Amino acid sequence: MSDTSTSGPNSSHCAVVALVGAPNAGKSTLLNRAVGSKVSIVTHKVQTTRTRVRGIALRDSAQLIFVDTPGIFAPKDRLQRAMVAAAWNAVQDADLVVYLFDAQRQAPDAAAEEILRGLGTRARRRVLALNKVDAVPRESLLTLSATLNDLAAFERTFMISALDGDGVEDLLDWLAAEAPQGPWLYPEDQVSDLPLRLLAAEVTREKLFLNLHQELPYALTVETEAWEEFKDGSVKIDQTVYLQRETQKRIAIGAGGRTIRKVREQAQAELQRQLERPVHLYLFVKVRERWIDDPDRYRDWGLDWQA
Repeated sequence: MSDTSTSGPNSSHCAVVALVGAPNAGKSTLLNRAVGSKVSIVTHKVQTTRTRVRGIALRDSAQLIFVDTPGIFAPKDRLQRAMVAAAWNAVQDADLVVYLFDAQRQAPDAAAEEILRGLGTRARRRVLALNKVDAVPRESLLTLSATLNDLAAFERTFMISALDGDGVEDLLDWLAAEAPQGPWLYPEDQVSDLPLRLLAAEVTREKLFLNLHQELPYALTVETEAWEEFKDGSVKIDQTVYLQRETQKRIAIGAGGRTIRKVREQAQAELQRQLERPVHLYLFVKVRERWIDDPDRYRDWGLDWQA
């Protein structure tokens, strides 16, 4: 978290709010909705978020610092262990915890029950947000709410659709009302503490996730190698896409370079919208077999390499 503080209005309030849940529960979608700007990547694939992404929202006199955590699941390798550890650390550090549950799942499975037990011992204050409720009959929602509250005893339950915004305003109003009194931790106009280089890399990684299939996206990472500002306001960004095997590199590039060209065009357009200036994006694809075991990458992501 930034050390820079700002007083905000008189009688200001501030809360760190951790968004937790299983992969694909809708945490990143809710974060972007709450902040009113895209600060966390969203795809249809699970385990998209690798690090803790902070989005900052103002609600009356309250500053809400949302932490979009990696989904909690049974980890299988070093990166996944670090991701899950980051999620649980965010829970313990937060003033308020919002547990998102995909209402379309109808009932918690063993993995969800384990998360709920963890929340019971690690979260100081927690609320339940049943997401995607527009696709579920009300009777089923009441039964599901009762089941989940039996497992974790939430202070409040909110029925929301993070995608279209239904019920989100009520959730934000409650969080703002419960925020402890104290100075704002970020300037009024800041919406994220994600460095621009990392933000740009995340945008490109999102486009790779959306254009590649099966397991390939999980075998890659993106690094912003160079960032050059020009007098006309434009920026030149050089990024490297690292993959673990030569066969993966060929798939990522595509026949005649079509796949990586499409990714570059989509990422460049997204960055131009977010940065509000011309962007010249250059992508290079390389093989680095053991990038997943490089401690420097974990440090850049804010993850514990030894988790």
